[in-house]
Amino acid sequence: MITGILRESYIFVEFYLALLYMKDFTSGNEGRLIVRFAFPLIVGNLLQQFYNIIDSIIVGKYLGTEALAAVGASFPIFYTLISFVIGIGSGATVVISQYFGAKDYEQVKKAIGTIYLVLLVAGLFLTIFGIVFCRQIFELLNIGEDVMPQATTYFSIYMVGMVSFFGFNGTASILRGLGDSRTPLNFLVLATCLNIVLDLLFILVFNWGVAGAAWATVISQTIALVGTAIHINRSSHLIRFSLRLFKFDTLTFRQSVRIGLPTGFQQTFVAMGMMALIRIINNFDTTTLAAYVAANRIDAIATIPSMNIGSALSAFVGQNLGANEFERIRRGVRAAQRLSWIFSLTVMTIIIILGEPMMKMFSDDPAVIRQGYDYLIIVSSFYIVFSSMFVMHGMLRGAGDTLVPMFITLISLWIVRIPIAWFLSERIGESGIWWSIPCGWFIGLAGTWLYYKSGKWKGKGVVSHPVVHHEAEKN
Repeated sequence: MITGILRESYIFVEFYLALLYMKDFTSGNEGRLIVRFAFPLIVGNLLQQFYNIIDSIIVGKYLGTEALAAVGASFPIFYTLISFVIGIGSGATVVISQYFGAKDYEQVKKAIGTIYLVLLVAGLFLTIFGIVFCRQIFELLNIGEDVMPQATTYFSIYMVGMVSFFGFNGTASILRGLGDSRTPLNFLVLATCLNIVLDLLFILVFNWGVAGAAWATVISQTIALVGTAIHINRSSHLIRFSLRLFKFDTLTFRQSVRIGLPTGFQQTFVAMGMMALIRIINNFDTTTLAAYVAANRIDAIATIPSMNIGSALSAFVGQNLGANEFERIRRGVRAAQRLSWIFSLTVMTIIIILGEPMMKMFSDDPAVIRQGYDYLIIVSSFYIVFSSMFVMHGMLRGAGDTLVPMFITLISLWIVRIPIAWFLSERIGESGIWWSIPCGWFIGLAGTWLYYKSGKWKGKGVVSHPVVHHEAEKN
């Protein structure tokens, strides 16, 4: 069981010991702060994606194209189920970040305890729901009968780890909101190494098939959560894991929902959009689905730097909005954009040169390799658009202004990307689906940038300050 409430007699000692290693973003060079905070996030997420890739490589090479398609088809469903909870959790992270920036540590404690309770209840509910209804969900996606048995097996086992997944990732998000991105990284390294070892053991030695890949992930995630809990209880963090200290604060929950509800819907729209793309892809054959799964694994790694720069910017903006430092926010946004562009251009070059050999790691099927490489060439050419969009999303999320980005995502995904994917796939084949992805990015970037420049996000924080009239953002 998880908690963020400390005994009253130790409150101030614990808080100020915690400040020794938690970053304060309200002073210092903006670019350096964002880089230093983003770097462990990037490394951690690369590791997380790395063991997803190891799963896919081992499954694709040793279990075949159908097994690779089964594992890949499970992810959009899993993401759809957790996306709304992730949104609420992100709202709580913003609340924590802003109160931490305002040095209101009592409210920080309440927010931490509240989000843990929400994640625990949600994890238990989704475990039951996912196991009971997994086959009906796959049927909705028009998954072929050659893939269905392995897909339902993998997904049912994967859902057993929901509480551990929410527990570990919730703890990581809270620590990042407080400025500590290194502790989650350490335990993510442990989980990654363990997952790879268990993958090889369960699939190659025990011959458990896709079930072995699922159990490897569940076990490694659970051990990472237990290790994080032990470490935190022995250190001077604001967080404690204890059933008797588990508490819920109504005000904090309302604030988290107010900020996180639009993000929850936004995440749900994205997840359902992924499912809609899978449904369109399944109008072709298992080869196309396997190509998409493999190329998407590479794509996920390629976009990690920009996504985590956006996440680092969220923490930066949250603290500086809490401290009423609007000029620092503007400089931070510019620094984050420049960093994301450098990463995007570098990664795009690497993928164009090495994309085909990367695809060969996942499959020996020439059709899978060809279709996957086409995906990578088309999508990577527009990474700079994606990175700019994601940085702007991170900025608005950190400010607590999540409603407008929700509508922008709804438009870019469901009015632009999905219709274009369906239309072009009917006329030019599977590559039409790949072209729909950057089309949605362009609309998302335009919408978020224009809203940022309006300056309307400035009054969306949870911390009250004297009313100051600001002009719209200057160029």
